[in-house]
Amino acid sequence: MATPRSRHAARLRADRRRAQARARWFAVAVVIGLLGAATLALTAFDGEGGASSAPSVPPLPVTSAPPELQVLATIGNLRVQSPVAQGGVTAVGFHGAADGALVLQPVGPQANEGLLARLWKRITGSSRHGLAWYQLESGTLRTLDIGAVAGTDVYSPVDGTVVAIRDHVVSGRVVGAEIELRPTSAPSLVVAIESVRADPALSIGANVAAGSSKLGTVANISRFERQALERYAANRGNNVSIRVYTSASLGVP
Repeated sequence: MATPRSRHAARLRADRRRAQARARWFAVAVVIGLLGAATLALTAFDGEGGASSAPSVPPLPVTSAPPELQVLATIGNLRVQSPVAQGGVTAVGFHGAADGALVLQPVGPQANEGLLARLWKRITGSSRHGLAWYQLESGTLRTLDIGAVAGTDVYSPVDGTVVAIRDHVVSGRVVGAEIELRPTSAPSLVVAIESVRADPALSIGANVAAGSSKLGTVANISRFERQALERYAANRGNNVSIRVYTSASLGVP
């Protein structure tokens, strides 16, 4: 039969065990916290974090060199390539659209991704290769902006056929053109390229090849409308804007 003294001793031993367990868990939590803080510090200042403002010296316009193969976004089996030579790209951004454009899947890492998401990828070892891009607003990603200095040559982002060339109007002014292409790999879709001064030789019905057929040059749209890409790109965020639609939504036969 247990005496009061033995029961008291048993309670003391149990209390000590609980205290030791709490101390061990606290020590583990401190170690995890320190490791997490160190990882956050590393990811906050490494190359994945990206710049928060435009570079001080803008790159020179690329006036003739065609772009190398660089896929920036996909939608189904359609791959949208960079229409600007890599040396002329000031930044790449994605944002929404309110006109029925389809959702794009970016290729490459998000430069302004949240710290927790970057920490999780660092811990799990997952990574994405390709050109880094910025999310310019919350929501679904339906518009691709490729920053480039006004006057830079713009090439076709897909293999296909020109189905429309129309004025691009900003604040009541005609600022370049909108060029619509029917991609060979997805003929039920239409790729619309905006903020381009169309090449005079370009015509409806012309066949174009990704990265080698010149469409025109980057228009200086920032003179009339502030660009979302301005925070990350030189030359006030001037850019070529790309969206993808179904043929039916644009009335294209």
